[in-house]
Amino acid sequence: MATTSIATTCGLTSPALADGKSLTRHQSPHCVALPSPLHVPSLGRCHSRRRTGGEVIVMATGETQAEVSTELPEIVKTAQDAWDKLEDKYAVTTLLVAGVIALWTATGMISAIDRLPVVPGVLELVGIGYTGWFAYNNLVFKPDREALIAKVKSAYGDIIGSK
Repeated sequence: MATTSIATTCGLTSPALADGKSLTRHQSPHCVALPSPLHVPSLGRCHSRRRTGGEVIVMATGETQAEVSTELPEIVKTAQDAWDKLEDKYAVTTLLVAGVIALWTATGMISAIDRLPVVPGVLELVGIGYTGWFAYNNLVFKPDREALIAKVKSAYGDIIGSK
């Protein structure tokens, strides 16, 4: 039996074997049907292997061990460095757990309020009314706009720490 390259059968060509049979292409470009006497010990990670008739069908994901063991992304390294620098890991973990619980609780409360028949409509009207009031008092007239811009710049300077 002639040796064939698996790479050449991944959707590009279907070369014939020495006995006249050809490798069959399937729906996936990574799926190759091999005759049962041909044994392939490793094709990287295989996510499907089944036997039909006289063939073994092997579908490779295209990853090899060299590709899997690549470097970690920069954000993961930054997070690991920040975690290593922390002195009180217990307090940070507690705050993270409390934050997740608070977020879960708030989501539940919002979905419960949203299911009430009248409240979402009333809250929408309140939001539209406040938006109109804010726009009229701060955006319509030029002196009010300038005062709002100065107030925003002052708050930004206070947060950043520069004046």
